[in-house]
Amino acid sequence: MDKELLKKKIEAEIVSMQEKIAELKDLTKPIAPDVAIGRVSRMDAINNKSVNERALRQAEFKFQKLNMALEKVDDANFGKCSRCGNDIQEGRLMLMPENTKCIHCAR
Repeated sequence: MDKELLKKKIEAEIVSMQEKIAELKDLTKPIAPDVAIGRVSRMDAINNKSVNERALRQAEFKFQKLNMALEKVDDANFGKCSRCGNDIQEGRLMLMPENTKCIHCAR
């Protein structure tokens, strides 16, 4: 496995997640009660805010996992399944470098 290539991939995903988190934080700002929008529009805005808050939590969680993966990429156990100890497929790590389980244990 090319760990330098994987590091670059993780770093690029971290930057992407930082941008996504910043965007989602803007979308989850409270809706001021004095803003003149209709009742249905306000309900839609509240619903959208809830959806964006969940997406924000997921993005922040992935961001943390990517940072942990970047810290551990040089460890001897990086790329080993945390459950069974077998190697995690290289393609899986390139797609989702934050994964700590092989495809069989992730099911």
